[in-house]
Amino acid sequence: MRKRLITEVAGVVGAPVEQVWQALMRSLPTHPMTVEKDGYTVAFQGGWWYRGEWAVLPHPEGARVEHRVYDVAERGRWAVPLANRFFIGFGQRTRKGFAEGIARIGKELGCFARLS
Repeated sequence: MRKRLITEVAGVVGAPVEQVWQALMRSLPTHPMTVEKDGYTVAFQGGWWYRGEWAVLPHPEGARVEHRVYDVAERGRWAVPLANRFFIGFGQRTRKGFAEGIARIGKELGCFARLS
């Protein structure tokens, strides 16, 4: 599969990896998409171009959460930027949504959560 990185964001949550992973799994969308899990990594693929990957990794302060969005279009790759208005503001919207998501996880787990 060819993947082209569109945007990425990461943050740190002050809780153990397993707790952050469980909270992340509860918070992710339940849209009908292809879901792949491997250890503490999950990927959602849907539509004709979208693939979102989340990973929870050990960090000295708890857990690092990483999120990447890829263009995985097999055909009509040229149309992905057009369909998404050239991704203007996409990175900022992704960062904002991610920040809100890890803040909810931090609140749920009773610990800090911040972007890195």
